[in-house]
Amino acid sequence: QVQLVESGGGLVQAGGSLRLSCAASGSILRINTMGWYRQAPGKQRELVAAVTNTGNTNYADSVKGRFTISRDNAKNTVYLQMNSLKPEDTAVYVCNANILPILRSSNNYWGQGTQVTVSS
Repeated sequence: QVQLVESGGGLVQAGGSLRLSCAASGSILRINTMGWYRQAPGKQRELVAAVTNTGNTNYADSVKGRFTISRDNAKNTVYLQMNSLKPEDTAVYVCNANILPILRSSNNYWGQGTQVTVSS
């Protein structure tokens, strides 16, 4: 069974930094794109950043220049370095990965989410 486990959320003042981590575990043959989504109260879930297994990245316009996504393929882990945080970045951040498990079809998997709160 494939699982995504996130860590690194918390409370930070505006202008501060946080680093989120998401580790995939289980019977994994290959991990394709990994990414981070967020959902603020009363808003739809939105893509924050994603990285392919070849290292190509894309970002939401609202986080470009402030957030950096990276991955360690040896550890099946994706990171989100968040700098210059703003109150509007407050949300539950959820990890997503497109994974090909052993002896199964590829599928999108989601983490449980981690709360990021930025105070003004």
